[in-house]
Order: sequence, then C-alpha cells, then structure tokens
Amino acid sequence: MQKKIILILLAIFFSNFAIAENNYYLMLKNNKVNVRYGPGFDYPVKFIYKKKFLPIKVIDKKENFRRIVDIENNSGWIHTSQLRKNKSFILEKNQTLFSKPTKYSKPIIKIAKGRLLLIKKCKKNGVELKLKNILDG
Repeated sequence: MQKKIILILLAIFFSNFAIAENNYYLMLKNNKVNVRYGPGFDYPVKFIYKKKFLPIKVIDKKENFRRIVDIENNSGWIHTSQLRKNKSFILEKNQTLFSKPTKYSKPIIKIAKGRLLLIKKCKKNGVELKLKNILDG
C-alpha cells in the first residue's frame, strides 16, 4: 500500500514538473508570423501576428512547432524558426522607471500600460531597457 502511494505521489510530482518545464516565454522573431491550428505546415493559418518582439508563452511542443498563448489568451501553433529567446515584456499596469535601483533615485519616465519593453542588457544592479509602443511596428 505504501509503495502505491509513493509511486502515485512521484507520478504526480514528475507530471507537474514536466508541465512546468513546458511553460516558458519566447518572443516573435519577425514582423509577420503565421499562427496555425495545428503543429504542421499542412494546418491552415488561424491568424497572423504583425508585431516583432511580441512576448508569448509556450505551453506545448511537437517536433519543430510550439503551441503558444499571448497576453490576450489567443493560442495556436508557431514554427520554431519564427521564435527566439525572450527579452521582451508588456506592462500590465502603469509603472515609473527610475534612474537607479535605490529608493532614493529620481524617476525618469512614467511608462503606460500596454507598452512593449525590450531588455537590452541585464546588469547586477539593474536592467537597461528599450521602450517600444505595442501599436508601433
């Protein structure tokens, strides 16, 4: 009985680990990216992204295709050649950007909700960002 319980707990643990391992973020590599109904070029195009650097969450994979979900819960399959390592994000609420990562630093700019931000460099004491409007090209 104890062996069955341990095996069940191990199975639950490893299945949760496998699910968490599949959920990661990438960003779009090009200005025009086809999102398909299934994981293959023979599946029809569901919709087309026209926004380079858009961050998307990968929730599944099959061969060279990744199933993705965007910030608006749109989902579909994208070929891996259209994706690259994530260095972007979209603000979900208004934020203030400060000159230094201390509580005494001066605010530089207020950034509005919905802005696409690109990470240029990650440093020990902060991040260098490039602002990009979600509506821009």
